[in-house]
Amino acid sequence: MIDFSTVPRRNKTYAGANGSKIAVMYENELYMLKFPGVARKNKDMSYANGCICEYLGCHIFEIVGIPVQKTLLGTFTRNGKEKIVVACKDFTTSDTVIQDFASLKNTIIDSEHNGYGTELSDILMAIDEQQAIDSVALKQRFWDMFIVDALIGNWDRHNGNWGFLYNSRTDEMTLAPVFDCGSSLFPQADDDIMQAVLDDPAERDVRIFKIPLSGIRQNGQKINYYDFLYAGKNQDCNEALKRILPRIDMKKMDQLIDETPFISDLQKRFYKTMLAERKEKILDRSLQRIRKKERNLAR
Repeated sequence: MIDFSTVPRRNKTYAGANGSKIAVMYENELYMLKFPGVARKNKDMSYANGCICEYLGCHIFEIVGIPVQKTLLGTFTRNGKEKIVVACKDFTTSDTVIQDFASLKNTIIDSEHNGYGTELSDILMAIDEQQAIDSVALKQRFWDMFIVDALIGNWDRHNGNWGFLYNSRTDEMTLAPVFDCGSSLFPQADDDIMQAVLDDPAERDVRIFKIPLSGIRQNGQKINYYDFLYAGKNQDCNEALKRILPRIDMKKMDQLIDETPFISDLQKRFYKTMLAERKEKILDRSLQRIRKKERNLAR
């Protein structure tokens, strides 16, 4: 176990909600250390499981083969209290800074909404019209993230937590690794909720077909992952589903969960069950329907 309270601190600061953040050096590399946030939606929990979910969510992106921020779990002790923390490798350099998609979206003069507006049509227009990065690669990254976020139940993917690395020396923009996955895998589910979900298929179905919703909106409403994917109306999204689904290795994800420190057997069963059922009931079913529609059109 890594005790991050003993490693050197740095003065770099990080913005964002969901818990405090400090900069530390670990094995000669800079990390953003994230502390667990308050479980505002579940008053029975002292702290949400966001650090665990951040770690698992990022490693699931890695299993699928999408570039992602390196994360480590450890502890931090302050005033005699030990907390589980997640260290997220800082992928910026002296020449490169992170720029979120919102800042790129702000360059689209004809956009109806500001950079942080998450209406799907406006996001897709910005992707097509921006000139800083290849629009095909950018659109693929957007939809690839959407598919994995559907699997892990990420309810907070917005324009401020994905984006690019800008090199001030060369004026080049490249896609940044995926980061900020702490709002995945039901971080405010306590032991009672987890046990109830495992015991009752109806409770599981609520957390598959109804919640969580995507942070992206369509016609002003947050997108329901199942409804959107099952409808199969966006061809770019359909292609991402075809591309990503074969790369989802459930055995590797189960092994990841089994080897994750700090979590109980109940948590392990909960995460494994939800991932397996979200894959089957959202992703697998949606691709089966898309394939069937394509076969019918080909006749």
